Amino acid sequence: MAKVESKRRGGASQERLRGFYREMLLIRRFEEKVEERFRAGELSGFLHVAIGQEAVAVGVCQAMADGDVFASTHRAHAHALARGMHPNALMAELYGKVEGCSGGYGGSMHLYDVDIGFFGANAVVGGGLPAITGAALAFKLRGEPRAAVAFFGDGATNIGTFHESLNLAQLWQVPAVYVCENNHYAESTPASQQLPIKDLAKRAVAFGMHSITVEGQDVLRAAGRALEHARSGKGPVFLLCETYRLVGHYVGDPQVYRPKDEVKELRETQDPLDHLLAKLDLSDDDRDAIEREVVELVEGSVEFAKSGTDPKPEDALENIYA
Repeated sequence: MAKVESKRRGGASQERLRGFYREMLLIRRFEEKVEERFRAGELSGFLHVAIGQEAVAVGVCQAMADGDVFASTHRAHAHALARGMHPNALMAELYGKVEGCSGGYGGSMHLYDVDIGFFGANAVVGGGLPAITGAALAFKLRGEPRAAVAFFGDGATNIGTFHESLNLAQLWQVPAVYVCENNHYAESTPASQQLPIKDLAKRAVAFGMHSITVEGQDVLRAAGRALEHARSGKGPVFLLCETYRLVGHYVGDPQVYRPKDEVKELRETQDPLDHLLAKLDLSDDDRDAIEREVVELVEGSVEFAKSGTDPKPEDALENIYA
């Protein structure tokens, strides 16, 4: 019988939590800067930020081991930074520079970096699920103690590839962890209008899959257990993270689908940075030092990107396979 866990409170050393906070703050300041530069007209395309969901990205990615791989969504900056991508490489990619993590070919919604096990962002809802299932199958067939992680939102649990991927993963008992970042909005559709059930863990349990439910601010230990479960040959895990998107679906989103005061209330009560600070024994001086370090990194990444190399027009014909 499938087992469901509910993990509402976690514990970690002050040193670990401090590192957790630093990584979350880096993501927050990076994305705030990216939004600023996007609104200034320096970045092209669409931009989706994960402000409010930083704890999920950091909690899962810090629990991963060398050799593990992951696939993201269209909201990928947080996962990339949390897994160790340098802000310079990410910012340069957003500016379309050769020095970017994907050579400038990917941009915000299609960035990738195989060197850190990042199989890429994906503009297709749930698009990373089949690839991660396949990677996990490869690890099992090779006898490698590695895990594959797929990030996706609550809306992706409605699509066919979600069910197909989880069905095969459970059937084949592959070492995969499926991380659902449940922010209660499928882009611009409230959960009540697109989900017939409230507990999304039931969708994984329907396949007999082990499931863990955790508050988005307390992911670290739950992610470690999920990855260990998968790596030890016990089969895949569905990790349901309850979180909150403190911004629109994309930069510039008028958010007419949300109650008028919802974002203001969530920023006051559900900011993961505030929640973590409440658990930290951090002096004002220490907090200021972390802030300065992070801001310096982010500002430096913008300068790095702006002074980067523009691709040549003929480069557009590279990396094309047909």
